[in-house]
Amino acid sequence: MDSPYDLETYHYDLPPELIAQEPLADRTAARLLVVRRQTGTWSHHHVRDLPDLLAAGDCLVLNNTRVVPARLFGFRTATRGKWEGLFLSREADGTWHVIGHTRGWLRIGETVTIPAPEGGEILQLELLARLDDGVYRMRPTLTRLSPNGSATSHASAAATPVGEPLDESATWRILDRFGQVPLPPYIRKGHAQPQDHASYQTTYAERPGSVAAPTAGLHFTPELLAACEARGIETARVTLHVGLGTFRPVHTSDIRQHTMHAEWCEVPAETAERLRQVRDRGNRVVAVGTTSLRTLETAVVLAGWSAWQGESRLFVYPGYQFRAIDALLTNFHLPKSTLLMLVSAFAGIELTRQAYQAAIAARYRFYSYGDAMLIL
Repeated sequence: MDSPYDLETYHYDLPPELIAQEPLADRTAARLLVVRRQTGTWSHHHVRDLPDLLAAGDCLVLNNTRVVPARLFGFRTATRGKWEGLFLSREADGTWHVIGHTRGWLRIGETVTIPAPEGGEILQLELLARLDDGVYRMRPTLTRLSPNGSATSHASAAATPVGEPLDESATWRILDRFGQVPLPPYIRKGHAQPQDHASYQTTYAERPGSVAAPTAGLHFTPELLAACEARGIETARVTLHVGLGTFRPVHTSDIRQHTMHAEWCEVPAETAERLRQVRDRGNRVVAVGTTSLRTLETAVVLAGWSAWQGESRLFVYPGYQFRAIDALLTNFHLPKSTLLMLVSAFAGIELTRQAYQAAIAARYRFYSYGDAMLIL
């Protein structure tokens, strides 16, 4: 029997042509593999069938985070060497956490320059400190250019005077202007197209802060949510800003040695109370995506069915005792990923393996723009 703690337990072979490179024109047309834990069986459906697959009184929990254009392309100011980076988060003092790649090493105090696509301004990031796991702490400065291309003044996107930290809203406006959609590398090698600005975003996204989409939510449209509501299926919102914690590869052969990065999340009071009522009357809490699951499980452990916000480092793998959720809607995940381990914890290792092989045999589309699985 495979060890639940052995990284190789979570390996599977996927034909490359099954990795979805584009979303479907109709989000709800995605295929849906419905896996039933009690019977160990599965059946084939479509996401549009969801109102018929759930019961009145069940509650879908949606992660309302918004993906920000976090991918940045520029050059080292001193050498003009190419630089590519990914914004991760903002500190209260206005500095940013960024990971970056360039030839050689950035020195403390060195800056990188990112030109605005339409010209007129440049964004400069000064390296202040190196943190763990290749993360940089950097200070952003926005510089306006004169007509001849020289720097004339410094200001944030909100005309913040020089030396004052950029507030949160200014950070999002800067990224909107200078950044690109942070597609994962398995989609067109990370090269975004204009349509990805809408496609790689849930239709109910509200709160900016993620560097990747909560992909199970990409299947929902306002019409599907309305159809669920008409059947008496409720919805509730949580927030988890997706960062490195969700996608960092596992490099340890014993998965228990893997350390998750912190991701900020929140369960509002209204959501906590609604879900408590759902549970009290015997209905199901259905997590839409692994991020919603991790948010709820973290919050229930720390605060019960009450409002909570903070950081989650929760790593769910087989042996975990679920307290908050009864069903999970999720996409198909990469081999040896923490997300596949989470699914295996909820559905069971062997049933998960069989379901994935069934999806491969039926030519399901995998990963972020791919099809989905509902585990009941």
